[in-house]
Amino acid sequence: MSLKDLPADTRPREKLQARGAGALSDAELLAILLRTGLAGCSVLQMAQTTLERFDGLAGLLNASGPDLARIKGLGPAKRAEILAVMELAKRATAQQLREREVLGSPETVKHYLQLQLGHRPHEIFAVLFLDSQNRLIAMEEMFRGTLSQTSVYPREVALRALHHHAASVILTHNHPSGSVLPSAADKALTASLKSALGLLDVRVIDHIIVAQGASYSMAEEGWA
Repeated sequence: MSLKDLPADTRPREKLQARGAGALSDAELLAILLRTGLAGCSVLQMAQTTLERFDGLAGLLNASGPDLARIKGLGPAKRAEILAVMELAKRATAQQLREREVLGSPETVKHYLQLQLGHRPHEIFAVLFLDSQNRLIAMEEMFRGTLSQTSVYPREVALRALHHHAASVILTHNHPSGSVLPSAADKALTASLKSALGLLDVRVIDHIIVAQGASYSMAEEGWA
């Protein structure tokens, strides 16, 4: 069933035009993008099923082409449109961080990191390299696996900081378990990297831990 076949008072497109995009649910917004459903399944039902499959919009933002291909009814054209829109969302957030001081928009930083890492199935350690005005130069995923001082090499982080001429960095990693509380290893790693990068006059501003729909700033809690 397509959008035009839905009752007038349930059509997302008309609702958007009348009340604005903010009035629509996640499923309604996705339905506009999908345009058509399947036989016996309206486009709104299909949108809701897709969101449930990925545990919500945040999960969909990190879905890959093969992930989307497992959803019945998402052909190549629809998958391409979804991937393009999701990539635009990530790039728009990254652009904000490049154009303004990240310390002035901590929630934008957390949102960006949740988009990048929150739904990854394995632990990833990444670094945001910042210039002297605390604007984003680049984000690099550097290590995968359970974090410890033996799995994350301060020398490699230092070399990339020098490569980017970074004045400061924000450390980040995800917890696939869903809990964002730092472990003893997280705290020890933060201290080790602060010490190593301090020798290069590169400041560690924060270490942010993210999970699905959650984040934890070690700086805000006094650990970084």
